[in-house]
Amino acid sequence: MRNPSSRALTAAALSLLLPTVVSAQVAAPLSLPAQAAEAPARTPDVVYVPTPQTVVDAMLKMAKVTASDTVYDLGCGDGRIVITAAKQSGAHGVGIDIDPARIREARANAAAAGVGDKVTFLEQDLFQTDISRATVLTLYLLPSLNRRLIPKIMKELKPGTRIVSHAFDMGDWAPEQHLEVDGRHVYFWTVPASGTPGAPGR
Repeated sequence: MRNPSSRALTAAALSLLLPTVVSAQVAAPLSLPAQAAEAPARTPDVVYVPTPQTVVDAMLKMAKVTASDTVYDLGCGDGRIVITAAKQSGAHGVGIDIDPARIREARANAAAAGVGDKVTFLEQDLFQTDISRATVLTLYLLPSLNRRLIPKIMKELKPGTRIVSHAFDMGDWAPEQHLEVDGRHVYFWTVPASGTPGAPGR
């Protein structure tokens, strides 16, 4: 026959454990709002695919980036283009991405690379953000998005601003340069002055 004192001890132990189990069950859903906050403001325009570093290097070389430049990357992903521009040339950079997870990753990468003082990452819609400070604009989007950006480019960017696109061109706006890097295409344009023959939207 079991000792009654053993039953009492068992009941007491269960009474101590029960609040812990209940509180854990109640606390679990509290993490949901934080997860929901990570969702982008709207569906991103493109699926995130990082640009290979060899292509990043070629893009920045084609644009002749220097320490006096401010490089804007629309759809910056993990931030590698503006981080590389800051590390290699001392340029300032601004990365724009609508996905908060990518922005968090890019900021961590910039800190790890020691260029956190030279680059800024903004969680914004690339069609809404102000790009007027850019002297170099980099893109890895889609042909349709590149074409949609042309009016914004012509309105906000100063003549002489350099534009480099990985993989996709600008439709009827013919590139000034085009090269292949490891089987990938890179295109280059310069924003023309108003009244330039053939200039789109100017």
